Amino acid sequence: MTNHIAVWLAENGFGKIVRRESVGGGCINDTERLHLDAGNSLFLKQHAQAPEGMFHSEVVGLQALSNRQFLRVPTVIHVEDDFILLEDLGQSSPGERFWAELGKGLAQLHSEEYPHFGFKINNYCGSTPQQNDPIKDGHEFFANYRILTLASQAFHQNLLDRTELTKLEYIAANLARWIPKQPAVLIHGDLWSGNVHCDEEGHPALIDPATYWGWAEAELAMTELFGGFGSDFYACYAEQAILDSGWRDRAPVYNLYHLLNHLLLFGRSYLGSIKAITQRFART
Repeated sequence: MTNHIAVWLAENGFGKIVRRESVGGGCINDTERLHLDAGNSLFLKQHAQAPEGMFHSEVVGLQALSNRQFLRVPTVIHVEDDFILLEDLGQSSPGERFWAELGKGLAQLHSEEYPHFGFKINNYCGSTPQQNDPIKDGHEFFANYRILTLASQAFHQNLLDRTELTKLEYIAANLARWIPKQPAVLIHGDLWSGNVHCDEEGHPALIDPATYWGWAEAELAMTELFGGFGSDFYACYAEQAILDSGWRDRAPVYNLYHLLNHLLLFGRSYLGSIKAITQRFART
């Protein structure tokens, strides 16, 4: 792998790798900063057993986010089945306006409505396949492709028992009880603090997307799942967008998707959080 990448860089005018710097934080892929003899660097993500099309679909997601030009997204240098080479955004400490910039930029990203939910291709959330068949009804889309698909997989892998599966099926069938009708907008799809990068100038950038056309509230809910973002983020988002004050009350329903995904990827430590949500909402 290393030799193949080095050959591609040399053949395409990037020069030689003079130093490889391991970059932590990734749970799915191996990540490195490649320092080149010209004095610049590139960012490498690789996975020797990458699921089919994983990196290629990431390119499509990055380009969709980049096309809106509201938040910085790394430029794709090259992609193959088992790796992706990206622009190195550098790294520094967040500037004073970091969270405010992120809130404003995300609200602007969410401002354009799309005629249906889904995406132009299927892709991945982490290494879990993410189905994005276009559907006009957001409740149907989220029920079928975000809750039921993953709940079924978890059940068949003995990560969920029949009781919990039944509760999740009840929630999926009754989403409209808690979630108001909303338009489809372009969302990052996996937006937690680990996927918000601070670039060399202290500004936010979006990385590692699971992009699709979905609910803006689902995006906001995920920002609170693993610790939350800075308060300026939520304040500046609300200044730019029409935000229902009750979104936090229904955030756990949206977050069932990501908790089920983490259950599949990392095991039973996430089961307790799923049960707490089903106990609250699936009172049949």
